[in-house]
Amino acid sequence: MTALDPVTCEGLDAFTDRVAHGFFTRKGGMSSGLYAGLNTGLGSSDHRDTVLANRVLVARHLGARGEFIATPHQTHSNDVLVVREPWDGVRPEADAVVTDVPGLALGILTADCGPVLFADRQAGIVGAAHAGWKGATGGILENTVETMESLGARRGSITASLGPTISQRNYEVGPEFVERLLALDGANASFLEPAPRPGHALFDLPAYILSRLAAAGIVSRWTGQCTYADPERFFSYRRTTHRGEPDYGRQISSILIRE
Repeated sequence: MTALDPVTCEGLDAFTDRVAHGFFTRKGGMSSGLYAGLNTGLGSSDHRDTVLANRVLVARHLGARGEFIATPHQTHSNDVLVVREPWDGVRPEADAVVTDVPGLALGILTADCGPVLFADRQAGIVGAAHAGWKGATGGILENTVETMESLGARRGSITASLGPTISQRNYEVGPEFVERLLALDGANASFLEPAPRPGHALFDLPAYILSRLAAAGIVSRWTGQCTYADPERFFSYRRTTHRGEPDYGRQISSILIRE
């Protein structure tokens, strides 16, 4: 088993005295086969005990209290959950989690969608959001910021980072998607480029996420890695689909306030 190899963001790295974070890759971990490496997806068909052991490795790497990581049951919604203690049993449904409790790790699972980590270092409040196209267009990012504010964060003090996400060159969408996106806002055409297939387009999900954050007054950046293009480091739902594989792993992005 190799060491864990999380991607970090310069903006959040500036807060290492108060905040620990990581966009974890598939490097390290105990899974094998299709899930080889650090598969942290409880929704996959990987051995549950192995997935739980992988999650413990992440929790230890970040210094999480009790080796617990609060990862909700994600449904591509715009629902945000405030977490102040570990939960037992069934994970609550939400696509973002926020806390002001030191040592309590938050986590989001992805395999092409955008993982966004938030921190207000001064207020001691952090958040994590799962932003696929449904969540991003539906307001998950803005709702995360508003929930952080409800705990005492200041919008002008929040820094956000978008982790490894499918890039535009590998994200082809059909005419129905294009129609829906333009119906929301005609200016969204700037996030589309023609695809080889007639009527299809290439969607720039990372740029769209960053634009939503900027419009909300949040300073953010993308770490720059494409999940689809790098099978050695990242799981990818779309790559798995194109290869005709039966299942795929998930990588975790996690953040906490240091105790």
